[in-house]
Amino acid sequence: MTDLTLTTTHTDGHLAALCIGGEIDTQSAPALRKEALDVIAQGHPHLILDLTGITFCDSSGLNALIGIMRCAMAANGSLTLAAVPDRLSRMLDLTGLSTVMPSYPGTEAAMNARRPTTTPEPA
Repeated sequence: MTDLTLTTTHTDGHLAALCIGGEIDTQSAPALRKEALDVIAQGHPHLILDLTGITFCDSSGLNALIGIMRCAMAANGSLTLAAVPDRLSRMLDLTGLSTVMPSYPGTEAAMNARRPTTTPEPA
């Protein structure tokens, strides 16, 4: 079995961040999907996946990301990626997924982008 680490690093209202490490393949993709869907079901439909520790991702991993994104959207949420490794970033670009899964250099930047903006009250 492939080693995959999943750690929820942040939950705040509708927003949650998961840090993922290891390989996402046919063995580990179902665990990733289950963990992400559990977080969404707990009331955090805006999900950030920090991929800093990903060393490999095959088509099963891409399929898991698509499934997570669809479930997040069905819950009126979103999927945002952070710290996407170069090789995976190229795969996302080649498949066109980079246009529907925004990515940021790190979790903090992704969280700032996903937080609702507040407009100042008129004086």
